[in-house]
Amino acid sequence: MAFSAFHCIPVRSTKKADPEDPQQAWAVRMDRLLRDLHTTVQRARAAGDDWLEPSELAGYRAAYAQIITLGNHTNPGGTIPTGKRGVIRQTPARNLLVRLDRDREHILRFAHDLNVPFDNNLAERDIRMVKLQQKISGCWRTITDAQQFLALHAYLSTTAKRRQPIADAPTALAARDPWLPAASP
Repeated sequence: MAFSAFHCIPVRSTKKADPEDPQQAWAVRMDRLLRDLHTTVQRARAAGDDWLEPSELAGYRAAYAQIITLGNHTNPGGTIPTGKRGVIRQTPARNLLVRLDRDREHILRFAHDLNVPFDNNLAERDIRMVKLQQKISGCWRTITDAQQFLALHAYLSTTAKRRQPIADAPTALAARDPWLPAASP
């Protein structure tokens, strides 16, 4: 750790982790595994399948577990006490490994249920406009304004997710003839 010339405050290094580092080969393998699994799921969806073959899915799960084991071997948990209270600080690679292992079922859900998307881009896009509005003006003037904005945004988002013509949605709303999803049986 380097020290600032003007203050006796330690300055953290901004050196980024090198993806070519042999200690982090597990991360490259995990990336490749998840991308291959995503490709397999896309092919299954295109073929009209509702699920992956259990033996194929078991192979991917075994490979996932093997990569986690390799990562744990090359990035053991920190055990050196720092003299301070609290949890012992871990490296970013170790923290990622812990989350990948702990949240395994959530991470692989897209392979078990082909209706679940691989990423959460739609969810992030849904909240983007709300956060942008807050950033620009700080808030809405009234609760009614916020509710109307969110209702319209939710309607347009649902229309897009259901692959309905989004260009017709505002006109249909103004004519009080909105598109509504079919009722579930």
